[in-house]
Amino acid sequence: MRSLTEAFEAHIGAGVTTLCRCWRLERDDGVVMGFTDHDRAVTIDALVYSAANGIAASGDVAMAGFGVGGLEISGALTSAGLDAGDLQDGRFDFATVELWLVNWANTNERVLLRKGYLGEVTREDGAFRAEVRGPMQALERVRGRVFTVSCDADLGDVRCGVDLPSLSREATVVAVDGARLRVSGLDGAATGYFSSGVVAVTSGEDDGRRELLVQHAAEGEEAVLTLRSGLVGLAVGDTVRVFPGCDKRFETCAMKFANAMNFQGFPHLPGNDRAFSFARPDQ
Repeated sequence: MRSLTEAFEAHIGAGVTTLCRCWRLERDDGVVMGFTDHDRAVTIDALVYSAANGIAASGDVAMAGFGVGGLEISGALTSAGLDAGDLQDGRFDFATVELWLVNWANTNERVLLRKGYLGEVTREDGAFRAEVRGPMQALERVRGRVFTVSCDADLGDVRCGVDLPSLSREATVVAVDGARLRVSGLDGAATGYFSSGVVAVTSGEDDGRRELLVQHAAEGEEAVLTLRSGLVGLAVGDTVRVFPGCDKRFETCAMKFANAMNFQGFPHLPGNDRAFSFARPDQ
């Protein structure tokens, strides 16, 4: 239960208030930032919460159990301290978030509404959206091994054993349209071969950055790659290295990678129908 001072409680109950919401973000690298939806900067404990235009939060929906919940922070990437490259590089992933309700006329009057960490961060059309996960959600993470029909190894890791670098291909960017790239150099690779893989940039402004590859479509001597999100600085003429993906099925492991002996799933595990079936006297 939240505890309010008598003065703050009286202020909230008054007909006219001077309230705003403030977000305190602390990244894993120690960088601390403050933002507010007020039209002026607010200072709390020597930290300046900048009046970032466009920063807002959705309605906070509490979930039963350990669910993520419904709170999201969204805003424009032009806000101070919010760099598209930093978001793309994952520097805000798992950053600690505190959401405060503050009397901007007297910042000593405030109450902590929510504390958690940033989960999935997405970018689109010059803006970002990030879900805020509460501490209880960590209790829902899977610990140990899960026995499933599909493989639980990552393609190319020690358990998998596939020599992933030898299967990668170098390509040159021909055209960029947001998260869609047209590249040359992947001729001979059938549509879908690189789907669910990774694109690593090897030259240009985005050199060293990586992004998940959602879909690969071969079009003659060129190919169209659809990424999970666009790479900010990628330009025509840049080179990328494209790594194939795996859908975790036994058939793919055997036919595409000739790696059936290292398959880390249980392809012959009985399904629900088989597990719950039983003998009947009339059969």
